[in-house]
Amino acid sequence: MISFSINDDITTHNRHTSELNIDQLIMDGKKPYLVALLVNTIYAVMIIFSKAAFNQGLSTFVFIFYRQVTASLLLVPLAFVFERKKAPPLSFMIIIKFFFLSLIGITGSLNFYNVGLKYTSSTVASAINNSIPVITFFIAFVSGLEKLKLKSMSGTTKLIGVILCLVGVVVVAFYTGPRFSLKILHLYLHNIHSSSPETHVNWIEGTFLILIANISWSVWIILQGKMLAEYPSKLLMTALQCTFSAITCFCICIGVERDFAKWRLGWDIGLLAVLYCGFVVTGVAYYLQAWCIEKKGPVFLAMATPCCFVITTILSAVFLGELTSLGSILGGLLMVGGLYGVLWGKSKEQTQAILPVEAEKTKDCVEEHITTSPFHP
Repeated sequence: MISFSINDDITTHNRHTSELNIDQLIMDGKKPYLVALLVNTIYAVMIIFSKAAFNQGLSTFVFIFYRQVTASLLLVPLAFVFERKKAPPLSFMIIIKFFFLSLIGITGSLNFYNVGLKYTSSTVASAINNSIPVITFFIAFVSGLEKLKLKSMSGTTKLIGVILCLVGVVVVAFYTGPRFSLKILHLYLHNIHSSSPETHVNWIEGTFLILIANISWSVWIILQGKMLAEYPSKLLMTALQCTFSAITCFCICIGVERDFAKWRLGWDIGLLAVLYCGFVVTGVAYYLQAWCIEKKGPVFLAMATPCCFVITTILSAVFLGELTSLGSILGGLLMVGGLYGVLWGKSKEQTQAILPVEAEKTKDCVEEHITTSPFHP
């Protein structure tokens, strides 16, 4: 009886251990999805805070300067602590390349983007962000880094994806349509109006400014990929680029905002937006993004980009009281379709490229097994 009891306890323990292992595997499998959702939520909140600060009257140029200073204050000490011993030596040419990278991808992109956000709406800005992977692919194709085989299904799908993305941008810019109010819990900023009157001209200009910002960001992604091959210290490279960006943004502020009263930050949404973008976006979202890419790859993270569009649309209606236009929704859906078209075509091509290699490996393994088998003549 005792032996049976012991065996039952062992069996029960093994069953519980197996169930725990399965639960752990399930949770580990869900983590990248949760992290991707969290990253897009952080970016959505960033857009909402930024738009709210601009509506309150904060200069976009001053905002970006303070944001980059905050990010530099976070990243420079971290880079010094973790990279000072193992980072490769910095040559003068490497520093110059970092400076121009920051000028294109951070200073230029952020300034165009935030002025465009000020002229349009949070929903429009988030919708056009879906075009970044498509634009990146198109630039890589023009520069010869990507191939487009129009005779194949994957190549045709990628081309359709690019066209859908362009059509989506045009729809957002030139078609407004009826507007819908989703104000359920209009909790904040009900007494704050946009500092720049929303006109059709501003709307068009803002849309294309955001598009220019995304093109600049896409160019930066491609150039940064090449730069990482030359200088692999990601943390130090990011810290230096943020520092250079803070310097160039200061120069822009000096030239544009001569009234230093506009540089003053109070205990309001402007300060909250600066701190959030500097610490949470730069310190948390960038790390989570890198972790997610490491676990599931860049395509997986890009697939989750439309989540930001959905979250931003809801938050902007609830907290900012923005009216959601039919043109923004249709344009956003077209860009999401274009995004998935390009990603599907890219994934299909990668699968087709891997299959012959895997088949050759399998063939070699079978031949080796037959050759080394004792029954082989």
